[in-house]
Amino acid sequence: MVSLPDEVLHAVDLEADRRGQSRSGLLRELAEEMLRRRSTARAERMAQIDAMTAAPVDRGGDVAGVLKASRPER
Repeated sequence: MVSLPDEVLHAVDLEADRRGQSRSGLLRELAEEMLRRRSTARAERMAQIDAMTAAPVDRGGDVAGVLKASRPER
């Protein structure tokens, strides 16, 4: 069950009537659209992040090599 303020419920009912839909049909459609947009936006953002980190960043050092070279021989 979902609780909505009366003014929101009234606006939903008006929009559902305007579209020739039931209240639950309109709410389902709106929820699906919002979730689809969110998913698309999230995928686009992940693609942006992937593009920023696609190429390895050279930090100018070989830490493992330096450590190995500085170890005393056994």
